Amino acid sequence: MADHDARRRHWHANLRITALLLLIWFLVTFGVSYFARELSFSFFGWPFSFWMGAQGTLLVYLLLIGFYAWYIDRLDRRHGVQEEEP
Repeated sequence: MADHDARRRHWHANLRITALLLLIWFLVTFGVSYFARELSFSFFGWPFSFWMGAQGTLLVYLLLIGFYAWYIDRLDRRHGVQEEEP
């Protein structure tokens, strides 16, 4: 029964972090493009909306993927459901 509870807690934590990261993804993808005209300040010499469209969103996506992999690995170890090392 304890194993079942650990897996349930692991799954709920996984769902929470996935929902949070999807919210960040949505805001970066659609929020920045929706408010592009209002985001007209200079960022590294370029308009912020251009920079986010050209490079910023890709960097945010890579950070989201890296954070998710790191967090889930840590979560797996905490709940004892990590994959076996070869």
